Amino acid sequence: MSVVVIVADGARPDTLSHAMARGLLPALDRLRGEGAMHTVTSVFPSVTGPAYVPFVMGRYPGPVGLPGLRWYDRERTTSRLPGHSRSYVGPDIRLVDGDLDANAPTMFELAPSSIAALNIVGRGLAATDRIGDGPRFIARTARTHFSGNVSGWLAIDRYIASEVVDAIRSKRPDFVFAALTGIDKSSHSAGHADAYVEEAMRIVDSTVAAIREDAERAGTWNSMHLWVVSDHGHSPVKAHEDLAGFIRGMGFRTIAHPFVYSLMGEVAVMVSGNAMAHIYLDLRRRTRPWLADLNGRWKSMRDALMTRDSVDLMILPVAPGACEVHGRRRGHALMTWREGLIHYRPETGDPLGLGAHDDLDMREAYDLTLNSDYPDSLVQIACLSDSPRSGEIILSAACDWDFRAKYEPIPHRSSHGGLHRDHMLVPLLLNRPAATVPRRTVDVMPSACRALGISIPPGLDGEPFI
Repeated sequence: MSVVVIVADGARPDTLSHAMARGLLPALDRLRGEGAMHTVTSVFPSVTGPAYVPFVMGRYPGPVGLPGLRWYDRERTTSRLPGHSRSYVGPDIRLVDGDLDANAPTMFELAPSSIAALNIVGRGLAATDRIGDGPRFIARTARTHFSGNVSGWLAIDRYIASEVVDAIRSKRPDFVFAALTGIDKSSHSAGHADAYVEEAMRIVDSTVAAIREDAERAGTWNSMHLWVVSDHGHSPVKAHEDLAGFIRGMGFRTIAHPFVYSLMGEVAVMVSGNAMAHIYLDLRRRTRPWLADLNGRWKSMRDALMTRDSVDLMILPVAPGACEVHGRRRGHALMTWREGLIHYRPETGDPLGLGAHDDLDMREAYDLTLNSDYPDSLVQIACLSDSPRSGEIILSAACDWDFRAKYEPIPHRSSHGGLHRDHMLVPLLLNRPAATVPRRTVDVMPSACRALGISIPPGLDGEPFI
């Protein structure tokens, strides 16, 4: 038995379905016909890196150490340089494995044999089982990224796909995790409806076709689980808020990437995706301040942020197990959670549009929010609010906006990272029917364990669907 997980990074369910209906993706359409295509929820932040954690760890990213693509190390335990921050867009990507909770196992540590490609999380993999690694390849991806070369990303996808197909054919590993990032990169650069995105989807399709053809020829297809999934969606961006510049303009000494090397900062602005952000306040503190610990000086910033067209939701962690959720022009609600039960009580308004609810378990919270503007928002907000590495203010951008107007190689025409439906809903294609309906991307890892006959580790956030 083997499990192959292909991440079509940045693919939306509707985009994939539309392409299949037009006959552009015959291999994926065949999978759908023999198995199923489900729409499941990703995680918050819905951004490459943190959103890979569910696939190989079965956990939400914040609680295991990855609250965002960028974050501030208030405790100074992992990032000791001035600036005390992480950005996995660059050299810090090599530090992901060490930043993750060592007590949370990866599939690479559990499976008898594995290979992975463009794996943000690689703990447990031998160097010879990593595809898309090494100085020469990293230099190639850096040139492609910083030049905004979309066709260059598609060439990288073709190279990675070829290497993955060859490795599966020669090594026959038990578990495969391979990310193809062309859909995401071309969406950022040209928009999610662009012809480049169509070509990136075709590369995913041809990869699936080649893996299947090899497995059928070798007589292993009937014992292979082949799953195609995405880590986040996309939505158009029409305007860019310089979030760090706005806070700096209010008179706060602000650090933000790429200029973080300062000992004088008061506020750290860490943007991911670029439709979400953590804002860290009073950087002199080594322990996390909660809302009641912060003096009135910071209230003006919170009030000013809620007047910005770019801001849709503001999450203010009140204490462990509690936060306020504010919606622009929609008032705020109080969320609390304890022993796996969530309570949502509108106070001055109902920013998530859910009404008052008490004692919701994880499944009930999912069902309640699935058809809302913010699928699985209650669970995702609770997990991120309690993460020790999260900010004192957590923002999700409004539709048509993101939070980074400077320092991207090219302006983003499409973005992700927030709690919006377009960011949170992703496709999950299975080559055979599931026993139960998949709900979340965290369900992938325990399902892979079950398929391979591996004991499912305790404490996972996901549930097996096979």
